[in-house]
Amino acid sequence: MAILSEYEEPETNTSTSSASAAAAKPFKASLDPANPLGFLEAALEFLARESDLFNSDSLINDVNAVVRMVKDKVDTEERKRKEKEKAANGNTEKKMKETPIAAVAAPAVPVKEVEAEGEKTTGTTEDEKKGPRAPNKGNGLDMDNYSWVQSLQEVTITIPVPPGTKARFIECDIKKNHLKVGLKGQPPVIDAELYKPVKVDDSFWSLEDQKSISLLLTKSDQMEWWKFLVKGEPEIDTQKVEPENSKLSDLDPETRSTVEKMMFDQRQKSMGLPSSDEMQKQDILKKFMAEHPEMDFSKAKFS
Repeated sequence: MAILSEYEEPETNTSTSSASAAAAKPFKASLDPANPLGFLEAALEFLARESDLFNSDSLINDVNAVVRMVKDKVDTEERKRKEKEKAANGNTEKKMKETPIAAVAAPAVPVKEVEAEGEKTTGTTEDEKKGPRAPNKGNGLDMDNYSWVQSLQEVTITIPVPPGTKARFIECDIKKNHLKVGLKGQPPVIDAELYKPVKVDDSFWSLEDQKSISLLLTKSDQMEWWKFLVKGEPEIDTQKVEPENSKLSDLDPETRSTVEKMMFDQRQKSMGLPSSDEMQKQDILKKFMAEHPEMDFSKAKFS
């Protein structure tokens, strides 16, 4: 990464500034709310006369992408405004309905008991009450505006974007423990701490068919399944993770052995049976007992 330091901006020449100001072309048009496209047409005609914008081969796609970005931004702001209004109205109605009942029907409760009850419920979200979710087919999770899948070595994230989006409209910052990605001028789709660290130099993003952002994150610890992508996201049930058999053959012998052991232990645990380590301990104990029949193990306790 190149780092620029001690850069001094050259002094601006007064005559140059005057020439630039003189070169600026004034645009005069009034907006009629009943005919907004007329204003837009006038603006485009002005650009066609006074600039080389229309010489670009990708002009139509670029303009379409800008229009989509602005529309998405406006839609997002409008949706957030409505959600805030709905939440505010809901809280007001809830307080109006619940307050009289609580004042009349609620029995007196000791302060300590109330505090203890508060400790039990504080910070509990709906997702925590529901428990871990079943993973998708890629051993990850499908969220409202993105989805992710994983192997033991990597995490792949897919974020849909408006068709025709250009790479220059994308903002992506991959750090060891944090991920931020989205479109310029809009709230980021993801901006949170990752479940586990990643190898930044082996992670990258790409724009697929101008329709979606694809990110590949290489895990630092390649022997563990992630329970979630970023903090604040619902957890998945890693007991239900099922790696593809075809991918197991691509692993080195040591990693494959570890993965197969993990899968066996998960199946055993789901059926209430001992894990491979517990079975090995039991075999060693049985062998020891068989070799020492003179010892009394009837009162022995084993963990």
